[in-house]
Amino acid sequence: MNTFNNLINGEWVAGAGTLPNINPSDTTDVIGHYAQADEAQTEAAIAAARAAFPAWSQSTPQQRFDVLDAVGTEILARKDELGRMLSREEGKTLPEGIGETVRAAMIFKFFAGEALRVGGEVMASVRPGVGVEVFRQALGVVGLIAPWNFPIAIPAWKIAPALAFGNCVVFKPAELVPASSWAIAEIISRTALPRGAFNLVMGPGSKVGNTMVNSPGIDAISFTGSVATGRRIVATCAARGAKVQCEMGGKNPLVVLDDADLGVALNAAVQSAYFSTGQRCTASSRIIVTDDIHDRFVAAVATKLATLKVDHALKAGTDIGPVVDDRQLAQNLKYVEIARHEGGRVVCGGEVVQRETTGFFQLPALITDTTPAMTINREEVFGPVASVIRARSYDEALAMANDTEFGLSSGICTTSLKYATHFKQHAQAGMVMVNLPTAGVDYHVPFGGRKGSSYGPREQGTYAREFYTTVKTAYTAAG
Repeated sequence: MNTFNNLINGEWVAGAGTLPNINPSDTTDVIGHYAQADEAQTEAAIAAARAAFPAWSQSTPQQRFDVLDAVGTEILARKDELGRMLSREEGKTLPEGIGETVRAAMIFKFFAGEALRVGGEVMASVRPGVGVEVFRQALGVVGLIAPWNFPIAIPAWKIAPALAFGNCVVFKPAELVPASSWAIAEIISRTALPRGAFNLVMGPGSKVGNTMVNSPGIDAISFTGSVATGRRIVATCAARGAKVQCEMGGKNPLVVLDDADLGVALNAAVQSAYFSTGQRCTASSRIIVTDDIHDRFVAAVATKLATLKVDHALKAGTDIGPVVDDRQLAQNLKYVEIARHEGGRVVCGGEVVQRETTGFFQLPALITDTTPAMTINREEVFGPVASVIRARSYDEALAMANDTEFGLSSGICTTSLKYATHFKQHAQAGMVMVNLPTAGVDYHVPFGGRKGSSYGPREQGTYAREFYTTVKTAYTAAG
């Protein structure tokens, strides 16, 4: 079985041990064994990044463009191969895996362009004979910690802007899905990027992540993952004065009004709640439906779910792949039982099913007769489980939508311009969708939420520079 090592200071380095990368569609399929870094190797990666920073931070925009564009070009050329590997390790269907890989390529190419567009301002001073310039500079060494649910896209949207703006990187992927991140690292290792400017350290958060977050050699941390971990990272970074950006949980609502087009609402709900096995922080796990359309909507969703094929991610015709691992599957099942115990009605799905291969397959669950106070409507499940809440009016639906500690994505299905416009203004979320799934965003626009979902500047698009750069104001006396 192949062993894949960490990349530290331009060298492939064996870890303190290895961890098998197991296909959730077929647990007999081991993709490879991936090195597990310890604290000392993480510190070595941080030191390498610090040593590389002076040169890379002063590189030209063209040098940065060339590196990032080359990475994007190779990922795009290998989209079928890399997409297949992504689907093997995470469980997304093959079309989803290839689609995510293409998105990663486009992100690298977008930020290649951003490297050429970093500008500044020349301003007049209120004092005569004094010139003022305002410009952006790299932060320094940035620690990047990625989750398992988007194994190539989220690493791309962290790595690409970090390098585009002249930072050096220490990157920790999720333990469950190291193959896609290792592939990015291997591609980067063959570019003209200086030794040490990018480092890959695979391993547990208790060792690698904690070392990164606590190290004075790391100037900023960008994290995507659980709420509990994110809050600890925010507190630790704030205490030592490090810049921090966290994308955490979501309990995203989709409001369906009586005047909605039923077909549009059906597509929005099923796509956002169940595709990618519901393992998206933007998934609409709370569906708030007004009285007159409620019963027709529930029946339509149940009918649609019965037609969806749950099977091996690489098998042709599969609509929903497996849950990522046994722990996540157990959590999903627990939440279905809690909902039932608290008075919810499981209309369909929720149970484990067997397929030709041994994997973590669960039928998509639809739960009705729920109230906003139920656990299923308060806590993030992160699986193919959606609950329905009945509302009497638009105003009540909006209040229910905002009744959450989270605020990442929010959606509404309606043919009313009045309600659509009002919802866009009053939904307490960082992203709002009208007659669209709550999951699925473009790579060139800002991504992020409010309340407990996000902390710090937005990710993606031109807004990424707010996190990955620092602003400097310079004064010059004339003469």
